[in-house]
Amino acid sequence: MHSFHTLETLPQAATGTKPARLAVLGQPVSHSASPQLHQPALDALGIIATYIRLEVDPGKLREAFAMMAKLGFIGCNVTVPHKFEAMDSCTEVSAQARLLGAVNTVQFKDGAIIGYNTDGPGFRAAISDSFGLVLGKSKTLILGAGGGAGQAIAMQCALEKPAELTLVNRDLAKAESLAERLRDVSPGTEIRTLGFMDPALRDECQSADLIVQTTSLGLKTTDSQVIPDSYFSVDTRAYDTIYQPPETPFLAAAKRAGCKTDNGLSLLIHQGAIAFQHWFPGTEPLPYMRRAMQR
Repeated sequence: MHSFHTLETLPQAATGTKPARLAVLGQPVSHSASPQLHQPALDALGIIATYIRLEVDPGKLREAFAMMAKLGFIGCNVTVPHKFEAMDSCTEVSAQARLLGAVNTVQFKDGAIIGYNTDGPGFRAAISDSFGLVLGKSKTLILGAGGGAGQAIAMQCALEKPAELTLVNRDLAKAESLAERLRDVSPGTEIRTLGFMDPALRDECQSADLIVQTTSLGLKTTDSQVIPDSYFSVDTRAYDTIYQPPETPFLAAAKRAGCKTDNGLSLLIHQGAIAFQHWFPGTEPLPYMRRAMQR
């Protein structure tokens, strides 16, 4: 049993009594929990298909999509580092994916390659589930707003029309560029941009209802902490989009400060359920996905 497939082994995976018809594409991809999320829902709903991991080199996404469509794939999820390349490799892109700036879900249908983004809507559902927060009524601060997940989450926040939104990024020019797009979407929202070393960041963090950590810091046990312990307030909710490991240095620091916390598993589940419904309209995969990820 392969932990992941490549374009060379893909034709073999797409044959047999339970052929591969869905996949997650990334590099690296062996750590992805998407198969554990989607396969139980496929099995419970009686859909004869296997969901696999597919490792694809940057620059090879268009080739991968063409091969998958030819082999009869229904769709795929796209993760780091392919979310921006995916948009250019689709023949159609949903209005929301264009607005969110990246594609993370693809459907192969009637010769078309259709791109969606389920990160934004999935994040809204996850925050509601985890903390009972409504994004439109919350002051949100996003750490790492320049990356794919950070941009999608920032745009989803702007779509909810909050009073305040703060974008934090190492490359301040990226944050400023994103802020300009967000102001077009929600002119009534006060949008601030800060660098990680800005002395104003501490007060911004302490006054936030929700701090969202979207950088890759925390994927490795040796990674440094994103912000100091003193930046957290007991009334702030802390959310890390990373789900493996379950507790990153960011979440550990937030817990020490008495914050309510959650990791990206709830986002994975909700965005996964939305993706599944793009492929199989009218299905209700969420209960099976939740059960699978609690095991």
